[in-house]
Amino acid sequence: MSGIQTFNGFNHVLAEVLFALIPLLILFIIFQIFFLKLPRGKLKNMFIGLILTFLGLSLFLQGVKAGFLPVGEAIGIALGSKSYNWIVIPIGFALGFVATLAEPAVRILIFEVEKASSGYIPQQIILYTLSLGVGVAVSASMFRILLGLPLWYFIAPGYLIALLLTRFSNRTFVSIAFDSGGVATGPMTVTFVMAMAIGVANSIEGRDPMLVGFGMIALVALTPILSVLLLGILYSRKEKENERKFAAKL
Repeated sequence: MSGIQTFNGFNHVLAEVLFALIPLLILFIIFQIFFLKLPRGKLKNMFIGLILTFLGLSLFLQGVKAGFLPVGEAIGIALGSKSYNWIVIPIGFALGFVATLAEPAVRILIFEVEKASSGYIPQQIILYTLSLGVGVAVSASMFRILLGLPLWYFIAPGYLIALLLTRFSNRTFVSIAFDSGGVATGPMTVTFVMAMAIGVANSIEGRDPMLVGFGMIALVALTPILSVLLLGILYSRKEKENERKFAAKL
């Protein structure tokens, strides 16, 4: 019986994923006919990957619906109703950190960054930088919910600092940083951590979940930008130091 409940509404999820993938498939077929003309072996691998993507996305979204959302909200309500509800701040940091480590889109980003930079920017450095940024964002969101602070107290100065850091950071890292903000707000963070934030807001008397429960994703999109820009500043200093050492040898 529990298995039936777990897969309740799965047909709707399958239809949503199918309709999302069909335009991409049609576009690929058009490019294949007129421009790409890939060999049959590569086409076979790509279509197998497409089928796996369809199945994986469908199962993931069903799992989110059946497990992540209710569990996240239940944890938020349980912790927020405690007398020591401040504990949601360090727990939020830990959850934000580990959720980013498991984020599929983040994995793709760090792989592409390392490949494009020929190993100059290692995957692990970007991964842990983003994870720290998201962890700080989630803990700041929990702090905001506990005190009932407006979102713009964090967003306005945050983006002003980001714009200031772009003047001092490595130009390569500026581009990576603003992509990182969107990539970090992936399904792992949105589904579980946002549900937890709404649960915390629901459990605190006088808090409107629509005002303080939401807005966490805006912070999650901001803090990876700041963390990657700071990393770019460190890389810039390292480059200048290497240039000075090289000039001294000459």
